[in-house]
This record gives sequence, structure tokens and C-alpha cells, in this order.
Amino acid sequence: MARSDMTYTKLMEDTVMKYYPIDEEAARRAKQANSFSDYTPGSATAEYRAMIEKAAALAERQKQRVDPMYHEKIDRLLDRYARRLAENFNERSAIDARVPSILIAGGSNFPVRQKEKQNLARDRNMGEYMDIQGILDKIRSTGMGGISADDRQAVEKLQKKLDSMEETQRLMKSVNAYYRKHKTLDGCPHLDAEQTENLKASMENDWRKEPVPYPAYLLSNNNQNMRRVRQRIEELQSRPDFTGWDFEGGRAEANVEENRLQLFFDEKPTDGQRKELKQNGFKWAPSQNAWQRQLTKNAIYAAGCIDCIRPKSGRKPYELQPYAQKTAPEPQQER
Repeated sequence: MARSDMTYTKLMEDTVMKYYPIDEEAARRAKQANSFSDYTPGSATAEYRAMIEKAAALAERQKQRVDPMYHEKIDRLLDRYARRLAENFNERSAIDARVPSILIAGGSNFPVRQKEKQNLARDRNMGEYMDIQGILDKIRSTGMGGISADDRQAVEKLQKKLDSMEETQRLMKSVNAYYRKHKTLDGCPHLDAEQTENLKASMENDWRKEPVPYPAYLLSNNNQNMRRVRQRIEELQSRPDFTGWDFEGGRAEANVEENRLQLFFDEKPTDGQRKELKQNGFKWAPSQNAWQRQLTKNAIYAAGCIDCIRPKSGRKPYELQPYAQKTAPEPQQER
């Protein structure tokens, strides 16, 4: 199912942060083995969750920057980060609890060899921790080579990309046809000397009995990519029209230029209202002085779940949209 076709409920399920369990008992033992102060119950879990919330905020910002086709990948990276970080936390606690600090145990008969092994394990655990932090860099870079739906020239850029892919497909087919006819690449008008030699070398290393310059899987993969780009172009070209509305204490605006559904409040929303806005995917944007999320049908559905921005007209936000009115059944004439 395409992400744009998901119901609002399913979309929210996909964006909920997932926490993995932290071994509080192991964290308590680790504290006792290395400090005279008491362990604060839940502190390890709180530290872990704070890091996950920070990573989730990073993931959400990245989603707003890139094409929706990358959102699921960002979600997978966030989940991997949460899972591996929990494992790293628990392993660190287990390692720290193995051998008490010399300040706790005292110098008499101190297990020096065991302490050395513990320190080596700590080093490995720290190395894993740094590797896990690298996942955040992957989140930051996801989709940056792609074309964002927020780009006003997205369709033009995608069309250029499609043109290039179609040209590549024609080239591969023409070169293969020349090779089948002449049984050689020498003299092929579609290739320069360097391309010819590179293809010859590739064919010599090909395991197939009768290799061709461009194997079938290359043409198939390129063809599938072209279909995806065509579908993306069609989606962008057929994006529905949106309209805003007034609500008690503010207004909602469909900002087409920014590709955002923006909510402007006359006064600062209450704690409960802010919580409801966040639960429905809206984020505070200081640069816009508005609560906003990407302008999509899902955003309109989400707005319909928030009591404090209900249209003054009494209708649902979805019912106000031009695309909904186009598909609404015509009223029957009275007889």
C-alpha cells in the first residue's frame, strides 16, 4: 500500500516513537559498584528515553525536508537506533557491575586482572556506542540526494531524471542489439573507446555462458525505477487543492508555497492543546510563528481529530476541501 493511501490511524502508528526496555536492576547494581551515592530509580530509563526523543525530533525534521518515499527508511533507522541504544545501555550496566571500583572495594586483594578485562569490555562498549551514534548521521543524510516534494521545481527535476533514465534504457538496448548482430562491440556507434573497453572487461568477468554488454537485470531495474519516477511525477502533478478555515481563537492556512498546513493561534495553546497538536503530527515552527505539518490529505484528516481547531462552520476540515467537494455526491432534486 502506498504511504499516501494509508489511513490517518495507520500513519500515526508508523510515526510513534518505540522505546526498548532498560534493565533498571542492572543499572542499580552498576551504580552501587561504582559510587557511594544511591541510585535514582528510573534514571537510566529516563536518560535513554531523552536520547530517543532527541533522535525522533531529528527524524521528524528530516522527514519534513525530504520526499515521502524516504520516510519509511527514516523510521527504520530510528527504530534501529532505539533498539541498539537500549542494548548498549544494558550491556554497559552489566559490565560496570562486574567489578566494583577500587574506592568501593578497597585496595586489599583487589581483582586487578578482572578489572583489566572489565576496562577492555568498557572500551568495546564505548566503540559500539559511537557506532550507534553514527545512525543519527544516516538519518540526517537520508533522502538528501533525492528530490523533495517541497521543491517548487520537483516535477521539472524529476522529468529531467526520467529523461536521463529513458536515454540510458535506449542506449543499453541499442548496444545489446549491435552486439547480437555483430558479435563484437568494436565500431559500436553508441559507445566511445573507454565505454567499449569497460564493457568488454565486464563481459569477460561475467559468469553467464553467453554474456551481453548489458544483462537483462540492468534493463529490468532501470525500467522499474522509471516507473517509480513516472508515478511520482503523476502524484505531484495531480496534487489536490487545499483551503484553510477559521476556528475559535485562530485560523488554519494551506500554505502552498511552503507546502505546509499552518495553524495560527491568537493566544498560546494550553498544555493539553499543545499535546494534542503534537500527537497529530504538528510541530511548532518559530520561523513561521505557526504550528504546522506537511500539506497533505493526511494532514487534513489529522486536523479533523483536534478539537481546538474545529472549523467555526461546524463542518469537518476534510469537507471544506475542494477535492472533497468534487467527489461529493450531488444532492437529489426534490420531486
